[in-house]
Amino acid sequence: MTEFSLLTALGFAFLTFNSGMAVYRSKGDAGSILFVAVSYLDLVALFACLRLYDRLDRHSPRRGKIKAAVWSLTTLLTVMFSYRVAEFVPLAVKLLIWAMAAATTCGGFYAFFIHDDKEYRQQQDVAAAAAERGEGAKY
Repeated sequence: MTEFSLLTALGFAFLTFNSGMAVYRSKGDAGSILFVAVSYLDLVALFACLRLYDRLDRHSPRRGKIKAAVWSLTTLLTVMFSYRVAEFVPLAVKLLIWAMAAATTCGGFYAFFIHDDKEYRQQQDVAAAAAERGEGAKY
């Protein structure tokens, strides 16, 4: 189980500082402030979900729900940033941005929920069994 590290604290401090500076530089623009606030809260929730997912037992039924939350939060970020960037570019680039966002979202869904990598799971099971016996991983 990973503990809360100094590097993690510094990362959150950096994220918080940058978010605060973005709100300050927005000069009261409600749309910009809302974008920064939702992005910040989404990232914090995403990191919390990833940490919880990491701590859960491999066979826990909650892992599927946490995985769905992770995918939803990353999809929200992808759509928000795509929308924000697409505001300032020509139509051809907008189409490219939205195509990449759709590919990322669909690819993430496939990787999280559809693809079943049996060979990888078998390697993980062998490594876990070796760790339980006190042996190192043998590759």
